Amino acid sequence: MPKQLFGTDGVRGTPGRYPLDDATLYWMGRSVGEYLRAAEPAPTVLLGVDTRESGPHIAGRMASGLAAAGARPVYAGVLTTPGVAYLVRALNFSAGVVISASHNPYPDNGVKLIARTGMKFPDAIEEALEQHILARQQPPPAEPETRLDPQPGLGEKYLEFLAGRVPAEAKLAGMKIVLDCANGAASALGPELFRRLGAEVVAIGNAPDGRNINDGCGSLHPERLRETVVATGAALGVAFDGDADRAVFVSASGQMVNGDGTLLAAAREMKTAGTLRGGVVVGTTMANLGLELALAAEGLRLERVPVGDRYVLEGMQRLGANLGGEQSGHIIFLDDHTTGDGLLTAVKMAVLVVRRGPLDQLVTGLKIFPQTILNVPVRAKPPLETLPTVARALAEAERALGRRGRVVLRYSGTEPLARVMVEAEHEADVEHFSRAIAEAIRVAIGA
Repeated sequence: MPKQLFGTDGVRGTPGRYPLDDATLYWMGRSVGEYLRAAEPAPTVLLGVDTRESGPHIAGRMASGLAAAGARPVYAGVLTTPGVAYLVRALNFSAGVVISASHNPYPDNGVKLIARTGMKFPDAIEEALEQHILARQQPPPAEPETRLDPQPGLGEKYLEFLAGRVPAEAKLAGMKIVLDCANGAASALGPELFRRLGAEVVAIGNAPDGRNINDGCGSLHPERLRETVVATGAALGVAFDGDADRAVFVSASGQMVNGDGTLLAAAREMKTAGTLRGGVVVGTTMANLGLELALAAEGLRLERVPVGDRYVLEGMQRLGANLGGEQSGHIIFLDDHTTGDGLLTAVKMAVLVVRRGPLDQLVTGLKIFPQTILNVPVRAKPPLETLPTVARALAEAERALGRRGRVVLRYSGTEPLARVMVEAEHEADVEHFSRAIAEAIRVAIGA
């Protein structure tokens, strides 16, 4: 059955309101703790937060539930989502909890669960946990909130891992790089990492105040990054999102490079090095048709999977692939890490620029087909193909576009939205068909 609490990236909402109210958070923590206790007598759970002011309280409520179930919570403080994932696996924690709403604006927050493997909990486990949580209607016990003090040294272990991904011969000394940290979890870690690697760092979006995360900065708002790269003569610019599991880039000339460009550059390098397994790159249904054609010109194949990093990872495991990701900049280098990591991706791309030259050259041959995504607020989420007006509009678009265009319809996994993606050679076709399909959805199920 469809999950009610967990979306494609954990539980999202407004702090203080269901499902991020105190009672639900307590029972969420307790259900996770009980699940872990069924497999081991004394589980330990690592908790990390991004820079939203609501994070520590949410972590405290989760920790109270965990402790009541007999699990020991360990608090990392502010840490990136991939940082928690790495430490869970490297230090043998039973599980991890990340308090973050990723790229969403400050008023939102969320809870992500990470298994001992460093990967997100499988859908089946989340479904089972959800049933336990929803069955508990009674108020939580009246007990003091678990006090959380960050355990020292955890962030340092993560930085050591990232620094170790740089080959000894690939020095970053003298490289000027601009980092837009989105006023999020990478605000301290990102500049420290690249300075440690010898780069000259210009940091922006690195002064979090609890409410400015993703506010006009970061991967969704790269305009200031582009301006700063060009103005400072930097060799590369990187923009992270709030929990730093994604990264997008700006070349020295000011060209924007999203996850599609990153996948192409990385695939070419890995093919040359003989390390790209299976000649395949895993992307999502949202990957630009231009990426598919550019990879084909290299003798490589793009395998598409549903949107969501968990589905990218599942596809990679199924195919034995070691490179995959999303247009948003969530890139998985499976030989290095179990999840998309913006800081790791930034290190990889910086090394590529040092070794191979400007980023513009690394993405030559990538023709980006015009693409738009329209978000339609909806009051329900029936299968879109069952709605007659939507099916007719979709069929008309597919007939007209043929093989030189694509239409992807899907619901958001975290919001009451239907997403309409249209991609084609000509901008006029993109605009016409995206609006026609979006209108059909509004008529049928618009909020």
